[in-house]
Amino acid sequence: MLKQRVITALVLAAIFLAALFGLPSGYFSFFIGAVLLVGAWEWANLSGFPAIWQRLVYSLVLLVLLIGTSLYLGFEGEASPRLNALAIRDVLIVGCGWWALALLLVQGYPSSSVLWGHKALRLMMGVLVLIPTWVALVYVRQQDNGAWLVLLLMLVVAVADSGGYFAGRRFGKHKLASAVSPGKTWEGFAGGFLANCLLAVLLSQLLNMSLLLMLVLIVPTSLVSVLGDLLESMVKRHAGAKDSGSILPGHGGILDRVDGITAAAPVFALALLASGAFTASAGV
Repeated sequence: MLKQRVITALVLAAIFLAALFGLPSGYFSFFIGAVLLVGAWEWANLSGFPAIWQRLVYSLVLLVLLIGTSLYLGFEGEASPRLNALAIRDVLIVGCGWWALALLLVQGYPSSSVLWGHKALRLMMGVLVLIPTWVALVYVRQQDNGAWLVLLLMLVVAVADSGGYFAGRRFGKHKLASAVSPGKTWEGFAGGFLANCLLAVLLSQLLNMSLLLMLVLIVPTSLVSVLGDLLESMVKRHAGAKDSGSILPGHGGILDRVDGITAAAPVFALALLASGAFTASAGV
């Protein structure tokens, strides 16, 4: 199983890095869109619609919403689009607002399921999870050094996850959200947070950049990344599912791999937009 997980992880990393650094920013958005459509396929199943035709319909609905969102942003399929910053800001604010609400739902589980447990409402949740993720990644990739910024986002999520895992195993005693994910602890959460604070200090020194800027980008992203994991765990627990899917050998489904990113990406992108530290570029 470990060998299978490692091989799958290496293949996924190679594919992602090739798309991230090899595709122009506009075409990278198509790649991310395709990944999220697979996520929509899995989300439909978690929402109580397991039939193939039902999952296909939901994926097609999400595709239509992605196309509509792209037109709202001013993206018409160019390799290097210039997007409407105000439209991006509006979508990111909605996305971050959703995750603020999601925090309350996770904290209140299982009682909160009366508010979102209906199948149709879970489908709506999927839209609020997936669409802002796409917008955030498209926006970040469009910036100067956008590919490296996307990589930084992934690194922050990975450090939060890894730091949380090792700190939780060593020091974990107090449950973070026992009804949702019994394995997560406050000590693990703190470990991931501290690991990312160290990452911010390290990057500010290596890149000769403002420590405050690094903290503004990294700290809120790190804090919210665990929420994406908890929300998916909550939906899976409600659906009685262990994994979101089985498309990735040894890893489960696409959503199992990107859950932290779905919460972290809108927050990272909004912090980037608000900081004004990087200028949107029309280049690749």
